[in-house]
Amino acid sequence: MNQSPYQILRKAIITEKGLLVKERSRTLVFQVDPHANKPEIKRAVEDAFKVRVESVRTANFHGKMRKRGRTTGYRLDWKKAYIKLEPGEKMPEYGEST
Repeated sequence: MNQSPYQILRKAIITEKGLLVKERSRTLVFQVDPHANKPEIKRAVEDAFKVRVESVRTANFHGKMRKRGRTTGYRLDWKKAYIKLEPGEKMPEYGEST
């Protein structure tokens, strides 16, 4: 697949857990393209942030059923990636903890 890094990396997950793992484990958390594999995600982060990646872990999430009045539907399936940076790499800033 010839996608730009920003098509693979959909958005940063800025939650309490995401910021905690970023500070403690030097790990970035992103919502990524569900069809992207680990080498593509690694290449996308290295190209977008100019850092070296040590490892990539992924998790698939299935869409939940949601009701609104009489109608029901499903949320979309999505994929989360945990990207651990090499020691000595500068952490990109995308979320501030308060």
